[in-house]
Amino acid sequence: MTCEECIDNKMSVFSVLSPEEKELLKKNYSSHHYKKGEIIFKEGDKPAGLLWIAEGKVKVFKEGVGGREQIVRMAKPVGFIGYRALFAEEQHSATAVTIEDSDICTIDRDTIFKLLRSNTELCLSIIKAFATELGFSNNRTVTLTQKHIRGRLAESLIFLKDTYGFEDDNSTIKIYLSREDIANLSNMTTSNAIRTLSTFASEAVIGIDGRKIKIQDLQKLERISDLG
Repeated sequence: MTCEECIDNKMSVFSVLSPEEKELLKKNYSSHHYKKGEIIFKEGDKPAGLLWIAEGKVKVFKEGVGGREQIVRMAKPVGFIGYRALFAEEQHSATAVTIEDSDICTIDRDTIFKLLRSNTELCLSIIKAFATELGFSNNRTVTLTQKHIRGRLAESLIFLKDTYGFEDDNSTIKIYLSREDIANLSNMTTSNAIRTLSTFASEAVIGIDGRKIKIQDLQKLERISDLG
């Protein structure tokens, strides 16, 4: 999907814009292609504008003690990234990196603020999108602090399934993460993630083929997540 297709998409927050406002947006955006593993912005950077993903997948993480990453967000098209710093008028508090080749669109600050001031429907649409993300973040905070290792990993696999969906076989999660990324998403060490994934596989809850993970028993995985 191109940036212009995102703007014209009936499911995007920009669907509430008038034809004239969409034209203004199309004249004032930039697009950049990132290879897998490239940094989109770093913690401490000043926001360049409002960013959204046209194609690809992105992880947003913070560095913790000893430089260990904690993944705080996983984003996909047509998701916004880096917006908290933009609207708070602060520097980015996390780093965004592509998980696969990605196309990122940027609207400069002046243009998006002009549109927000002139279109209340756009304001409400963006507030709704941000509020939904905040609710998810709150739930994840509880998960990562209160659940045990099995519950955290099960919840992370369900989250990846809900976010990215399945391949055509209707069981393989449509994102291939390293064991380290799975660990960083689940707030555990890489060795614990590897060991717990192997346990899930021996219990026939999941199937593993390299970085591909198949969910073989979703009900059991959900039960493990619920039990914490």
